[in-house]
Amino acid sequence: MSLNSNIPEGKLEEKWIKYKSTVPLVNPSNKRNLEVLIIGSGLAGASAAASLAELGYKVKCFCFQDSPRRAHSIAAQGGINAAKNYQNDGDSIYRLFYDTIKGGDYRAREANVYRLAEISPNIIDQCVAQGVPFAREYGGMLSNRSFGGTQVQRTFYAAGQTGQQLLLGAYSALQRQIGMGNVQMYNRHEMLEIVKIEGKARGIIARNLITGELERHFGHAVLICSGGYGNVFYLSTNAMGSNATAAWKAHKSGAYFGNPCFTQIHPTCIPVSGDHQSKLTLMSESLRNDGRIWVPKKSNDNRNPNEIPEEERDYYLERRYPAFGNLVPRDVASRAAKERCDAGFGVGSSKMAVYLDFKFNMMRYGRVEANKMGIENPSENEILKLGKDVIKEKYGNLFDMYMQITGENPYETPMRIYPAVHYTMGGLWVDYNLMTTVPGLYSLGEANFSDHGANRLGASALMQGLADGYFVIPYTIGAYLANEISVKPESTDHQAFVDAENSVKETIEKLLSINGTKSVDHYHKKLGKVMWDKCGMARNAKGLQEAIDEIKVIRNEFWQNLRVTGKANEFNPELEKAGRVADFLELGELMCIDALHRNESCGGHFREESQTNEGEALRNDQEFSYVAAWEYSQNNWKLHKEELKFENIKIAQRSYK
Repeated sequence: MSLNSNIPEGKLEEKWIKYKSTVPLVNPSNKRNLEVLIIGSGLAGASAAASLAELGYKVKCFCFQDSPRRAHSIAAQGGINAAKNYQNDGDSIYRLFYDTIKGGDYRAREANVYRLAEISPNIIDQCVAQGVPFAREYGGMLSNRSFGGTQVQRTFYAAGQTGQQLLLGAYSALQRQIGMGNVQMYNRHEMLEIVKIEGKARGIIARNLITGELERHFGHAVLICSGGYGNVFYLSTNAMGSNATAAWKAHKSGAYFGNPCFTQIHPTCIPVSGDHQSKLTLMSESLRNDGRIWVPKKSNDNRNPNEIPEEERDYYLERRYPAFGNLVPRDVASRAAKERCDAGFGVGSSKMAVYLDFKFNMMRYGRVEANKMGIENPSENEILKLGKDVIKEKYGNLFDMYMQITGENPYETPMRIYPAVHYTMGGLWVDYNLMTTVPGLYSLGEANFSDHGANRLGASALMQGLADGYFVIPYTIGAYLANEISVKPESTDHQAFVDAENSVKETIEKLLSINGTKSVDHYHKKLGKVMWDKCGMARNAKGLQEAIDEIKVIRNEFWQNLRVTGKANEFNPELEKAGRVADFLELGELMCIDALHRNESCGGHFREESQTNEGEALRNDQEFSYVAAWEYSQNNWKLHKEELKFENIKIAQRSYK
């Protein structure tokens, strides 16, 4: 199959406008006869379900949590980007488009990224109308702050809980449609297979996680909105339940998987503290607005950070990247932290951490507050107290979270941070319409590969999820469903449903019948260690080939010596985990295959063989300026390429200096 991205003709800034004016439509009475299945109820899924139901489609929405409010979108902290230029600092739709393409190291599709930037202001208006409590300036205007990879302030936020507030907005819209009977919500259900009829996605097999019962559901179209696959590394900032199963089943049903090796390491996470941990905790990138990152200039310096004088501190991001300083993109900041720690300048008991220090900006804010209050000659303690109050208002919940986890007070002592797996830029390959290579099967939000290239700029995940759900899919799905209005709902007794359900039953029975001696977590941890060590922050050909071989061994052991307790027809969390880890064991291999074939460094994919003299990522545009889209075929993969054309931006070596 040739990869056709279906990008509209015409000038970049006119493509989406023209598309919306010419796309086929479905009239309201026909929409009521068309059924859409949505897998996932985070920002992308909830917004899509609410929007499509509002248009009149019959919608079924599935989530494995006990409520859509528990979707992992709730964990996003720092903000959401939009090119509104409220700060009058030179922002524009084109600049957001440019920053995103450059931030992704020129590995994203121009047309999709421009559409995202173009839609971004509408998202803020939509969310304000829903009552999302964005932070505001004293005069009532919405407030903005900076995020990495930009030199403007375009990030809208709600303290350190932006994801939660945006999700509650989408959830409210979804609940309204549920109340009106336009959406059937299936909580505690997990999609385990796609049903295809005559080559088109026509339904799913879902497991009721409370009873264990398998259910068949028909749909004229299926939307995968199930998030990313960061938990393939075992330790990540994702919720423990986050998984790749829905996307992976779609992939094995014929949907190509795009750029699987592009994973993002977030630079500001609470460091690993021991083998007992099952996940890592993010400290929002927004903290880099007011925190300065440093390490001691002396290696293995065990002094209390407050005892280390200014002249003995290395503010290494400010030193290496003076134009952007602490606000370089995430991949750059992460590699810089790893380089300092590997060189022996790390801090804390593990020596795998750097400091994030707020005192400098507390003093700056404190002086401003003292001036506003007319306090003459304030003492340093008075200034510090006033500055702390400002920091508390902006980031209080994040500081509280850090204190609860580490037992340290970040108002008094610098935070210790280290990079951790956070987001996956790879995902199901989709065209401009967000359709996968399977007709009628779509993918939205983090579940698709689109919009971010090789590195996502901070505060752009929420933007993409809501853009896809609220503003893109309501138009693009019509282009497909306009030709499906004569298709009557298939009976779930159709042989395709029977075969799909039997396939799921076989897998479940196989997992339960192994009766080995090792738990699911045992294999998940083994996989995670291989992935982090050899396909994590840095990769090389030797390590990646070793990882591929080691993952095959782990997968073989998994299917021979796994022990899953309980039964199929009951609430069985171990069985749920087993199915998800089985999928991770296949996905992990593909990630390493993709990373091995891409013999260049770009964004979050850093090949040690491909770097500049200064240790920066070195792209190979002549050979690798494409999206790698992998087709699954009987435990093997075939590579397809979507060539990337840059007609509006001049490709250059990324520099944040």
